[in-house]
Formats: sequence, C-alpha cells, structure tokens
Amino acid sequence: MTKPEKLSAVKGMNDILPGQSERWQWLEAQVRDLMDGYAYRNVRTPIVEHTQLFVRGIGEVTDIVEKEMYSFEDKLNGERLTLRPEGTASLVRATVEHNLLYDGGKRMWYIGPMFRHERPQRGRYRQFHQIGAEALGFAGPDVDAELILLAVALWKRLGLSQWRLEINSLGQPAERQAHRTALIAYLEQHQDVLDEEAKRRMYSNPLRVLDTKNPAMQAMVNAAPKLIDYLGEASLAHLRGVQAILDANGVPWTLNPRLVRGLDYYNLTVFEFVTDLLGAQGTICAGGRYDYLIEQIGGKPAPAVGWALGVERVLELVKELGTDIPTPQPDAYAIVPDAGAMPQVLTTLTALREAGVRVQMHAATEQGMGSMKSQFKKADASGAHFALIFGGDELARGEVTVKALRDGQGAQTTQPLAAAADWAHHLQSRA
Repeated sequence: MTKPEKLSAVKGMNDILPGQSERWQWLEAQVRDLMDGYAYRNVRTPIVEHTQLFVRGIGEVTDIVEKEMYSFEDKLNGERLTLRPEGTASLVRATVEHNLLYDGGKRMWYIGPMFRHERPQRGRYRQFHQIGAEALGFAGPDVDAELILLAVALWKRLGLSQWRLEINSLGQPAERQAHRTALIAYLEQHQDVLDEEAKRRMYSNPLRVLDTKNPAMQAMVNAAPKLIDYLGEASLAHLRGVQAILDANGVPWTLNPRLVRGLDYYNLTVFEFVTDLLGAQGTICAGGRYDYLIEQIGGKPAPAVGWALGVERVLELVKELGTDIPTPQPDAYAIVPDAGAMPQVLTTLTALREAGVRVQMHAATEQGMGSMKSQFKKADASGAHFALIFGGDELARGEVTVKALRDGQGAQTTQPLAAAADWAHHLQSRA
C-alpha cells in the first residue's frame, strides 16, 4: 500500500501552535478588556461575502480588488463570492442589513481572519488577522480622535512605544475632484518619469500614484499638487479638531500630505501608526473616516470612522521589543501510579477544576502509566506549583498527597478527596 502524501498548509496561511497561540490569546484579552472600557461592542461577520460588496465598497481600481482577492463562483447558484480581504465593508454591510443605526450611532469592534493573494513575507500573509474598531453614525472630529486614543491606549497596554502617528485629510469629494484634476494635469507633464504602474493609474486612481515606493519617482511626487491645499474651511476645521484633541492628550503626530490609504472609501481624516522596527511592513494600524460608504452599500447616508490593526504585525513588534507575555501554567499536576484509579482521580480533578484550579492530568500510554520518577519529571516540566499524588495507600484512606514543587519545595500535606473544593484555594495560594 502506497503511503499517503504528506499534506501541508497553503503557502502564506499559517498554523498558530501552542507556544504561539498564548501570545495571540494575551493580545485578544487586552483588546477585549480595552474595548469594553471604551463601550465598543463586538460584531462577527461571515468570512465569505458577495464579491460586489468589496468592488463597490473598496473600489474597483484598487490593488485589493484588481489583484489580491480570493474570488470564486458558487457551484450551486453561480454567485460570485469572495473571502473577505478586510473587515470594514463587511461590518458596514451588516449594519445596513440589520438596520443597526435606527436608534443612533454605534461603536463596534471585530476580530478575525482576512485573505489576500499576496507574496508572503514577514508580517504579510495570505491569511492574516485583523482587529478593527468602528464608530458609525458620528460626524465630529471628537470620535476620530477617540479612535486614535483607543489605539494609543492599546499600545500602552502592550508595552509598545516605538511608533509614530501620521495623519492627513482627504477632504470631501468636491475638493478631491479639484485636486484630482490638477494632479492628472501635473502627471501628464511628467510622463517620462512615471513607471508602468503609475501610467496605468494616472487616470483611474491618480491619488495612488502619490503612494509609490519607486525611488525614481520620489522627487516628482514630492513636488506634486497637495490635496491639503485644496481643502475648504470645513475640512480644515475638522482636521484641526482632531489635532487639538491629540495635542491635549499628549499624543505626538505628524502631518503627512502623501498619506492617502489604499481603499477608495475614505474622506476627511486618515491616519497610520508606523514603526521602523518591522522593515517594509511598518504600518501596524491604519484607518480614517468613511462618511459615504454606508450609502454606497445601500444604507441611508450616515457618517463613520474606524481603524484596523494587523495582528501578526503587532505581535511581531511585541516580540521585537521583548515584551514579557505571561505563559499559562497549571496550578497542579496529577500523578497517577495506577490507571485503575482513574475514576476516583477524575472525580477529584473535576471538583478542583470547578473550583478554579488549573490541573494537568498524567495520561496513560500504551506502555502504562510510567514510573513515579518519570511522572515527577513531567510534573516539574509542566511548570505546576504542586503535584497531586494519587497513590494506592492515599486512595485507600480517601486522601491525596499534595507536594510543593516550587515555593517550599518538597513540603507536603494530605487532603481529603471528598472535600476537594474546600482545599482548592491552597493550590492557588502561591500560583
């Protein structure tokens, strides 16, 4: 019989294994607690959406829609479907579909996997994970600033300090149109400098030309018409409102007139948190205001603003800075010399676990339970503070021996099996 071929994960779609997953759980716990403190409520959307949602929401001539989406035809009904490449469009779709703004604005957050067909590299994968915070139904700069402060509060919790905040304003559609006309005219005068990608985008999405990384185009781009020079007083006042709140809270920021973001739905405030510690993938969190997206997706016009962070990139930064992340360890390890005692042992362990004690049980193998010496080695390696020894003599007396493995090493007591919940606190006292 031929041995089956060993199967591997799809390139760029990674397993998160024990030893890694604890870091993810730690980050997720910090986010959940922080979102509760800011009164943001969790929402969960499907991984698969209609392709048209992203074409209409993100923009037909964006890199995401043109090159990166995982799209396919449903074999049952011929619908065009897509694995979600980002979370905002899905959240807005859910808001519109379920009429969530009927009684006023909503603050929501999401977490989950996204999918883009990219060349995998550090911090940039085909399946990646985002955490996003979105405030829908609020028009003022105060909520833009609140969301930025929410991200800053998260960095403090995670022990991250080596970042900078870049902000800009994309203004309103009429202002962008005036700038677009001037920008196209400018680019037409410098076609000899443009690379093929810029020439392709010059008429369809000229703002994205300004975001080029091509060194040969930098001087030309730096001299291009700046959108901020085309903003009216209302747009400038909105930007100043955000800046004033950041200043009052001691949050440093830099105005970056070339910051345009890669999605078409933004207007007014846009921002990025950037670090120099992760090479080319330096953006760890980004977002902005998208006052027209709800209407584009079929809802009644309503303002909105939000951000998303890349979980993999944030965890890379946490690792780079050597932030100490607690690793969960059991309070106690159950040593069981005789497999026949398992009914009694598991009854006791269930009572301890229900009382809040984290217990790891030694399990039998095909060779049996193993020697006491080998079980003690595993108990010590587990990081547990106590060993619970379910020996034959102890069980005959209805007891278990509790031996300290860390503080007060070697000290031991006996405890009654029938009253496990009463002495459970003893196992947590030094954990």
